[in-house]
Amino acid sequence: MRNERKRLLPWALLATVLPLASLLWALDGQIGIHDPSTIMFCNGKYYTYGTGGTALVSDDGWIWRAGTRPPRSGMAPDVIKVGDRYYMYISRNVGAQPRAEINMIWSKSLDPESPDYKWEEGGIVASSDGVEDCNAIDPGAFLDPTDGRLWLTYGSYFGYIRLIELDPKTGKRLNPNVPPVNIGINLEATTLIYHDGWYYLLGTRGSCCRGADSGYNIRVGRAKKVTGPYLDHTGLDMLRGGGKLLIGSGGRVIGAGHFGLIDLGDGVQKFSMHWEADLDRGGASVLDIRPLLWKDGWPVAGENAKPGTYVIESVRTGTVLELAVEGVPVGGRRAGRGGPAAGAPAAAPGAGRGEPGAPAGAGAAGAQGPPAGRGMFGGIGGVIPDQDVAQVSVNWPAGPVDARMANYLCQAQQKWTLTPVPNAGGYLGSPYFKITIAGTDRTLAATEDAELVVLPAFTGGPEQLWRLDQLTDGTWRIMPKAVPGSKQPLALSAVGASFVTLAKFDPKSDKQRWLLKTP
Repeated sequence: MRNERKRLLPWALLATVLPLASLLWALDGQIGIHDPSTIMFCNGKYYTYGTGGTALVSDDGWIWRAGTRPPRSGMAPDVIKVGDRYYMYISRNVGAQPRAEINMIWSKSLDPESPDYKWEEGGIVASSDGVEDCNAIDPGAFLDPTDGRLWLTYGSYFGYIRLIELDPKTGKRLNPNVPPVNIGINLEATTLIYHDGWYYLLGTRGSCCRGADSGYNIRVGRAKKVTGPYLDHTGLDMLRGGGKLLIGSGGRVIGAGHFGLIDLGDGVQKFSMHWEADLDRGGASVLDIRPLLWKDGWPVAGENAKPGTYVIESVRTGTVLELAVEGVPVGGRRAGRGGPAAGAPAAAPGAGRGEPGAPAGAGAAGAQGPPAGRGMFGGIGGVIPDQDVAQVSVNWPAGPVDARMANYLCQAQQKWTLTPVPNAGGYLGSPYFKITIAGTDRTLAATEDAELVVLPAFTGGPEQLWRLDQLTDGTWRIMPKAVPGSKQPLALSAVGASFVTLAKFDPKSDKQRWLLKTP
């Protein structure tokens, strides 16, 4: 990160003057931060730290507030838990860039209310002398899951991205006499992750600290060894400027930077980052959390669930979730093969199929039958509009109705609207949603026997609030916030082609994997 960081506003002050949640699917609360550390979970809360001593904390990962500042502040800290310790690595420039150093502090807790909360100084783990081709800032810590070794990447545009090994027991430099390994260039805010036999180097490229004029974007390369070489999807080494795009500016947010992995297990991975400018928050730099997907061996930035109307289709069966009522065909019922519509007079032989000898107009029984010359497979002519749920629902039961699975037929009872529920909290990256039959207040809910029911109206109970996590393959896991009488988290589960229930999530099965499709 460049010297522009010194001109950043105090984020605690900025958060008091910005709107709290201008976008329903943006993180809520005080989320102003620059260069956020990887999000850590400690004593039931989520923590992240940023440039200038910013600290944010959240009870659920959705609504954030100002936290307790660490005793040492600087630029772009990163935090990692190893054993019973949290190591925080914080960089600072010593005079003018690129002379810099990275200090480590540690604590056994991030919760200021815990008796284990006490930051201890660990000393300098890396530095740059202002002459060498490296700027020792922007640390990124990585614990190798294959062998338990601890590593640190660091550096910025002033030279190379470098890698050193740390001692997992102390968090300090393991072998100070071993020179760092150069693994990238034209990057900053780097970190490493591991997936399916590959090491991935993620770093931020482009200009920063210029608000809506910032070009920050996150790039990635991979290697079979932690020390590299890290190549992108075209085979270009990241030491030569390579890097596959993971995420850049989009919509009304500009400048993606500072990737941090959040692995929730069971096939759910997310990542933290910041936007250089959120246009709906006055152009402030803000925290964000996105799903992390994998495709063809490469990480892909996913999307959090958004409000809208969807068809909820089972990956396992190809059938869709619907209200268990008798459906009405779109456009109304028509005559069967060769026969007249219900209530219509019998037609001459061949009528309705366009066969030779059929009288003119035969088979066109009002609006119900095929028009003359079209035959039974020619439709009724014109555009058939979507069903009006107010019309087709007049015969639906007024009380609770079961949910089931069926083939998709574009019918009203098969279309569901996702709506964020204000003041209901959320989870990492997203609010809780209510799921209703589109155009109605009929609400999907969990029952005491871990089944599903559609209630006449939404009342706000936890059994009516839904969590939607995008899995690493791009499908969705759908879970109620709570199941009455149960402490076990359960997920929407397809059983056969027509039955749906709630069951414990199995990441190895496709029973609880769903697609959200636009009808």
